[in-house]
Amino acid sequence: MTTQIKDVQPIRNKQQIDDMKWALRRHCSERDYILFLIGINTGLRVGDLVKLKVKDLRGKKRVVVKEGKTGKARELQLGNIYDELNAYLGTVESEWVFPSRKGDGAITPTQSYRQLKTAADFAGVDSVGNHTLRKTFGYWMYKQTRDVAKLQRILNHSHPAITLTYIGITDEEIEQDLEAFVL
Repeated sequence: MTTQIKDVQPIRNKQQIDDMKWALRRHCSERDYILFLIGINTGLRVGDLVKLKVKDLRGKKRVVVKEGKTGKARELQLGNIYDELNAYLGTVESEWVFPSRKGDGAITPTQSYRQLKTAADFAGVDSVGNHTLRKTFGYWMYKQTRDVAKLQRILNHSHPAITLTYIGITDEEIEQDLEAFVL
């Protein structure tokens, strides 16, 4: 028996993003909601999100983190979620932004996946995994800016084609854009 790897996609519909936020708050926890919120607004990998410490984020609108996978420094802009983030951090009684309910450590990426999957089931969102947060950030950043080079740099990808594939910009979407294009 072979294990099939699930194709994780960005959330391409703003109503589904809102549904995920609602489901995370209602059926999971504020911790899981904030993890989702930071993930979709920064594009940071879940493995790096779960390592964040309260002292590194509290009261800051801009933070530099070292990415685990690439080892590169990455500046996060938190101004757009500052109020929600700091209200949450005020309730956290741990050094970790995303504390585990078991022990003194942070949650694991596996636990993050479980919570995202639970919320996705309630929200009716398909193809969700830990990379959904990063892919959703990338998808919407691209949709707003249409600047693949800038997004490639933000996500630390080596080629624009990798970035477009990663965020799920399909040939069909490109074709639709071209059909609607007129000068």
